[in-house]
Amino acid sequence: MIGGEIQEIISLPSFTVRHTACAHCEFQTHSHASHTVTAILRGSLEVTIGVESFKLLEGHIAMTDAARPHSAKGEDVEFISIGIGPVQLNELAHEMGLTRASADISFRATLARDDHVISLSRTIATEMANKGPGFREMLDALLRQLVIYLLRTHFTMRKPARIELSRAGPVDRRLRRAIEFMHDNYSRELMLDEIASAAYLSEYHFARLFKQITGVTPHVYLANLRLERARKLLVETEYPISEIAAMVGYQSQSHFTKIFKSITGITPRAFRDAASSASHR
Repeated sequence: MIGGEIQEIISLPSFTVRHTACAHCEFQTHSHASHTVTAILRGSLEVTIGVESFKLLEGHIAMTDAARPHSAKGEDVEFISIGIGPVQLNELAHEMGLTRASADISFRATLARDDHVISLSRTIATEMANKGPGFREMLDALLRQLVIYLLRTHFTMRKPARIELSRAGPVDRRLRRAIEFMHDNYSRELMLDEIASAAYLSEYHFARLFKQITGVTPHVYLANLRLERARKLLVETEYPISEIAAMVGYQSQSHFTKIFKSITGITPRAFRDAASSASHR
């Protein structure tokens, strides 16, 4: 074990931060609605992002675009993982004058060594641990500094003709209606033909187009959308876990717990406890 067991989760309006230190962790294949940067502070983490596999060591950072499938397994590892919402990322890029409208912003690479990102990540970890006066404001400032640096050095921007802004961030306009439909209806059973009809496409053409553009199937996208919503509800509300399971489309709390743990590495209750501890220690 390195420095004891740590599970801390902080949810801010534009960012989500997770600080983890553990003897063993495993995360099954999933994706996020946010762009994610994972900085290895100690130990090692074996990751697969898309079709590429890496062994991350201390000083490495992994960069994962929103909706890109990834998985990981670690032994005696400590890391900081930071989620950046696509909408907030576009807004900050616009503030910096890097783009005049909604752009398709993605990472240039999936793996890098970057001492500045590691240094900022260690400072963020310290701030989360110490909880000094105004720590949320300090954390927000540190995260904005990190994202500005990433926009300068690790992100690339383009403005394809078919990109439009949705609640999930910039998306291909051919999928926008379907993605909006999934965001409106994720709490109930959804059939592929129903989602495809929202995009005015046949099931076959829609499924192929969706996988081609996002890298995942509509079913996987919907499952990840439900888990992202569950994370938010666990952190920001006091609803019972059984009620949250139902709210995000799971009829069985045990099934929800099993899926949640396979993706996040911890149970919904442990996830909520980690967020509560980080917020109120």
